[in-house]
Amino acid sequence: MVSLDQKKEQSELALFSYGFRPFFLFGSAYAGLAIPLWMIQIGYGVALESVFTPIDWHVHEMLYGFVPAIVAGFLLTAIPNWTGRLPISGVPLFALFSIWVAGRLAVYLSTKIGWFAAAAIDISFLFVVIAVAGREIVVGKNWRNLRVLGVVGVFAAGNLTFHLESHYLGSAEYGTRLGISAIIMLISLVGGRIVPSFTHNWLMRQQAGKLPASFGRVDVAALATSLAALLSWILLPYAMATGYVLICAGAIQFVRLVRWHGERTVTEPIVVVLHVAYAFIPLGFVLLGLSFFAELPRSAGIHAWTGGATGTMILAVMTRASLGHTGRVLVASVAVTLIYLLAVSSALLRIVGALVSEYGQLLILLSGLAWAGAFLSFAIVYAPILCTPRR
Repeated sequence: MVSLDQKKEQSELALFSYGFRPFFLFGSAYAGLAIPLWMIQIGYGVALESVFTPIDWHVHEMLYGFVPAIVAGFLLTAIPNWTGRLPISGVPLFALFSIWVAGRLAVYLSTKIGWFAAAAIDISFLFVVIAVAGREIVVGKNWRNLRVLGVVGVFAAGNLTFHLESHYLGSAEYGTRLGISAIIMLISLVGGRIVPSFTHNWLMRQQAGKLPASFGRVDVAALATSLAALLSWILLPYAMATGYVLICAGAIQFVRLVRWHGERTVTEPIVVVLHVAYAFIPLGFVLLGLSFFAELPRSAGIHAWTGGATGTMILAVMTRASLGHTGRVLVASVAVTLIYLLAVSSALLRIVGALVSEYGQLLILLSGLAWAGAFLSFAIVYAPILCTPRR
């Protein structure tokens, strides 16, 4: 029999029949194109029509440009599963997608339309997503998932802070730390749910012995310590106490990860990549914490979080969700495995590039090319899947 979701996809333009389709496709394409564009700016002095400096434009579009699109795609896909309600689709979905596109154009052309208009257009996207998602959760009486929207709300506040800081102070340090922290907490919350769950399901089919530990005190301690460390980093970014809390959070996050037994999934790329992505969270905490006590650049820990945890986890979730929600087998093809390898390589090259100053520029260039390759490859490989009806 044909499901109600399948009937909707057949009666509407497939691309706008489910939230993950347009946001995963165009969000990944934008992520892949934004890095080369930034590299052209800093390498050849090409100026954009943006009020942001090249570095602020790069930070903003990586944090508040492409990531919100993926967050929207994930939420609009997960909420029907949480609530049992039909997905947002058709004209409402197209309108939401248009707001995101308008935000990217507004930031790019902000010298022409003014910083305030650009900020208002850009900021509106996440708040509209929160309103739409919040309505679905409340009507569906799925109260426990409102906490996810709380983290997204902090993320939206970070974007507002970024615009205000950049305009009035000339830099956006608090907005940057707030955005990164919100993403890491979101991955810790959602990743802490899906990584052990998907691992459990796969191990059960393989009859592979010991299963991931259930949510317990270690998970609560990891989330609480991480929240405390991130708050300290936001508010007291140069206090020695912050360094200690960051290292402590990294250690507990590592223990949490080990309890999920990712080493048992090395033969299945679409599962093990979730563990690899999450591993960049404790690595980021430890590297950033050590930078308070040793001659380590803070960018190493920050890029472990952004390029490693965020970039790799986003690709891991997009590849899996796109296959599952279009009726395809959850197996990583050679092309998908290559996407994972490019993403992880990009993160490692960027971290090492921060640590090894002698070859830093070359490694950062290679990291950017690997990042662009990973996200543009996703867009190319998955475009036929995302633009056609469910099997």
